[in-house]
Amino acid sequence: MPAVDLLADLREIVGDTHVVTDPEAAQPYAQDWTRRWHGKPLAVVRPATVAQVSAVLRACAAAGISLVPQGGNTGLVGGGVPHDGEVVLSLARLDSVGPLDPLGRTLMAGAGVTLAQLQRAARSAGLDVGLDFSARDTATVGGIAATNAGGERVMRHGAARFRIRGLEVVLADGSVVRRMSGVAKDNTGYDLVQLMIGSEGTLGVITAVQVDLIRPHKIVGTALVAVSTVDDALTVLRAVQRDFTGLEAAEFFHHDGLQLVLKHERLAQPFERPHPLYLLFDLADDDNRPDSFDELTALLTDLDCVRDVVLVATAAERRRLWELRELQTEAVSAEGVPVKLDVALPLNQLSNFERQLAEVVRPVARHAVSIIFGHIAEGNVHVNLLNALDEDAGGAVTEAVLDLVAALGGSISAEHGIGQANRRWLPLTRGSADLAAMRAIKQALDPEGILSPGRMLPDPVVPEPEPKPKVAAKKTTRTRARTTR
Repeated sequence: MPAVDLLADLREIVGDTHVVTDPEAAQPYAQDWTRRWHGKPLAVVRPATVAQVSAVLRACAAAGISLVPQGGNTGLVGGGVPHDGEVVLSLARLDSVGPLDPLGRTLMAGAGVTLAQLQRAARSAGLDVGLDFSARDTATVGGIAATNAGGERVMRHGAARFRIRGLEVVLADGSVVRRMSGVAKDNTGYDLVQLMIGSEGTLGVITAVQVDLIRPHKIVGTALVAVSTVDDALTVLRAVQRDFTGLEAAEFFHHDGLQLVLKHERLAQPFERPHPLYLLFDLADDDNRPDSFDELTALLTDLDCVRDVVLVATAAERRRLWELRELQTEAVSAEGVPVKLDVALPLNQLSNFERQLAEVVRPVARHAVSIIFGHIAEGNVHVNLLNALDEDAGGAVTEAVLDLVAALGGSISAEHGIGQANRRWLPLTRGSADLAAMRAIKQALDPEGILSPGRMLPDPVVPEPEPKPKVAAKKTTRTRARTTR
């Protein structure tokens, strides 16, 4: 089917105003937040119902045109950015919230609902989502599910797959799978919900989510602790976990990252003098201890590795400290376009990773400046390398870092996914049997390959044909005819 016929079909499905072909109007959908990944879509299509999503997929399949689902477009690995000629399937109009079941503690939401909207709906019933991160106002629940997003509360409440009980998803042929009964125990067949979570739009289009809600705990204190090394930060973390059960979130960042935040966001210095590394954490009142704030103060004061500490209790003061961590990404991007990597290390390898990072990057990008921060309790490190973009054009910088991560037993993607950015390095931590199983699942659910092609899975390695053995020339024996006379 010619592209012009497909566009006519799409306009009939969703309406003229919701098929965007003008390059300027399509630009916000054609480039991701990092500014590294961009494309020229055939069109941006904005359906408003699951029936329209289904019809769009059927039309694209009939035309042989691939499409990429897109939520808030806050990803960092190019997973939701179109290749040239693809259709962008924006799910922003699937924005209904509810119903909320306070007894079963579940909340339904369309794929286009932002995390902040979801949080407000849950909190209106005295409950919470258990997920949080700085992109809460733009990241949508469909994208959160598709990438198995994590964030600041993973140590306590788990990543997205632990917070999602059910899904509605449209498959490549337009058929709709709906697993949203709300029951906590359901062992009937393969768990398609968990299969779709983290699949990055390569197996189906998530159109609605059923979230498992939690009972929130009151935060009694937020601490910003200055230390010298990541090992010191882990020592503090272990001491707090030993004496308290309510550790809600734990983050770390370095002095250079803090300086960028103070520079670009015009915030005040948290301490009178600078320190090499900072640990930031929230403590909730799980134990119902009336003096927990004072006990935490005493604990931190007694630890030899603590160089300084700020401990606050009010919401405004807590927000001020959290901005120092949450604004790191924006501050780094204000400085330039970095090579961004999201990795996870075993906790006992975090200091080794920090120490060796400069050693592996310097030979391939000698002027690179590394800004690292992340979720320390899970060993999740966000690596930002400024002044290294040109050297990474062929992937040399990324490869150096991810080789190190794999050598230390880590994961090359902790929470942002694989997308376009990291797919060629997936074999570093996934064996041939793993990759074959993933390709078989992709082939079964999307045989024509129209859903997010060129994302997540690396291109199959085609073995070079073995040289044909040389055939020795046949020895010919000349026989002289015998003549009888």
